[in-house]
Amino acid sequence: MLKKLNDFLSGLPMTIVAGAFLLLDLVPHLMEEFGGDPVQLAFLPFDPAWATVVISGLPLLYLAVWRIIHNPGISKISSALLICIAMFAAIAVGDLFAAGEVAFIMAIGALLEEATTNRAKKGLKKLIGLAPTKGRRLTDGKEEMIPAEEIRQGDLLRILPGETIPVDGTIISGETSVDQSVMTGESLPVDKGVGEEVFCGTINRFGSIDISATKVGENSSLQKLIRMVQDAENKQAPMQRIADRAASWLVPAALLIAIFAYIFTGNIVTAVTVLVVFCPCALVLATPTAIMAAIGQAAKHGVIIKSGEALEKMGKVDTIAFDKTGTLTYGRLDVSDIISFDAAIDGADLLSLAASAEARSEHPLGKAIAAYAKAQEIPLMESNGFKMTAGRGIFAEVGSHRLLCGNEKFLRENGVLIDNKVQSALERIRTQGKASVLTAENQKCIGVIALSDVLRPEAKDMVSRLSDMHTRTVLLTGDNRKTADYFAQQAGISEVRADLLPEEKVQSIEKLQAENHRVCMIGDGVNDAPALKTADVSVAMGSMGSDIAIDAAEIALMSDDISKIPYLKRLSNATVKTIKASITLSMCINFAAIVLSLMEVLTPTTGALVHNAGSCFVVLIAALLYDRKFE
Repeated sequence: MLKKLNDFLSGLPMTIVAGAFLLLDLVPHLMEEFGGDPVQLAFLPFDPAWATVVISGLPLLYLAVWRIIHNPGISKISSALLICIAMFAAIAVGDLFAAGEVAFIMAIGALLEEATTNRAKKGLKKLIGLAPTKGRRLTDGKEEMIPAEEIRQGDLLRILPGETIPVDGTIISGETSVDQSVMTGESLPVDKGVGEEVFCGTINRFGSIDISATKVGENSSLQKLIRMVQDAENKQAPMQRIADRAASWLVPAALLIAIFAYIFTGNIVTAVTVLVVFCPCALVLATPTAIMAAIGQAAKHGVIIKSGEALEKMGKVDTIAFDKTGTLTYGRLDVSDIISFDAAIDGADLLSLAASAEARSEHPLGKAIAAYAKAQEIPLMESNGFKMTAGRGIFAEVGSHRLLCGNEKFLRENGVLIDNKVQSALERIRTQGKASVLTAENQKCIGVIALSDVLRPEAKDMVSRLSDMHTRTVLLTGDNRKTADYFAQQAGISEVRADLLPEEKVQSIEKLQAENHRVCMIGDGVNDAPALKTADVSVAMGSMGSDIAIDAAEIALMSDDISKIPYLKRLSNATVKTIKASITLSMCINFAAIVLSLMEVLTPTTGALVHNAGSCFVVLIAALLYDRKFE
């Protein structure tokens, strides 16, 4: 009940009502303070400041008491406690405006901080939604659909094309290509055959396969992925406000100065004024206002920052780990090389033949070749007799040509000779991290088409700029070693860790953190979510990245422009400096106000106005951050 009342009173609508009542009380107080005749608000049966004290003061009191009861050690003493003391002291001497003013500014600060730190956790729900709900079990040759939770280790399961694999398992019959980007982030489906392992949550693209369940339920790879995200989410501690960290010495100092003021002046009003001007309202506003300005500045550049903590940590990062597919690269296949082994067939003819044969293929490599030919306006011919061997290749008749297109194993099985010239070309293509489709006719390999992901053009310059800022760069990818090395060399990244499953990416980040590095992880896929959560700060590719990665990360690049990473570091550094400058200014104003209070120049009301002016200065300084240039 108390929690619901506290949430209601501390919400934006009631805070606006509290501000309206405080403003209503301000005019008569100002006229009285500066020698005018007191103005009575006859239409109200009570002092308007009472409404502000109740609306903004009760949540403050609730927070102070909750921290005294639940927080350990010195953290029981908080900025909320100091302001509650000042509020009650002001009420005791009859200065309701001063009491309402300090409570209201704290309410504004709490709303600003909440606005900068609230993050939706929809990504975890979407990740859980990827878990398959059913599987096709084979029992005595009969198929039956059963709930995934009823699948047991050792059960025989049949996975048809297009279906999601319900558990981890080993293929015992059949061949296929599996889209396992959810686990490894690989841009290409992986060909699988008998004896090879498949993972829960991955998608069987082509052939029908039978698997033996090896890891089921909570032990499956997808469930481990979900648990890693949950665990990492729970490890993320909320940002502790600077005012609360300072409260351990602010509260005793304020009380001591107020007591000494009363002893030496004999005036309780002077002691109360000291408590009022000592309240860290500007200190409370310094962090959230600067952060909101920085978040607004970043939003203008297509960068969404979800929390102030992310800004603070980004400035301390000394190591940035990149995923490859969809982060350093575009995550899409494109034809990179067309190599003919037949003098009578040039590159355009080879492309036309291969694309015509692959026009009916559902394999990503075949579709990419056909799409590239169309984009190049290469004419395609009608094909007949199309046949596909899942995970191997296709056969098609194009005009008078009887063509085989596929991998080396497929061609050898069909009696095609793979000579040294072809082997040499294939080895070079593999070294560059590219995929290849061989084309054969009449038992002879007539050419090969290589396909590759495409490196973002800004990647190399971005890595160079980070290096100039003394920031280490690391590539963490589920792709194979040759592909990873090739793209890392192109981008200028010297440290590469390849063939990584999601838990291995997490382990790599934890190892870097154990070496006292502050790590930023940049990724785009579902498989990156645990690593994004584990890193000190994380950035997701917002435009094409998965919703789960975007929700797991603290920062999203909406334009997928990774050249914004150095900009983020500079913005973060400037934000931290602005917060420190604001805190210094607020402390100077508070110190001057304390001196004036001891000299009995200020009353609780004028003291509240002076320290309110300090809060306004803090907001103005933060506003300047919004229009600064960081490019």
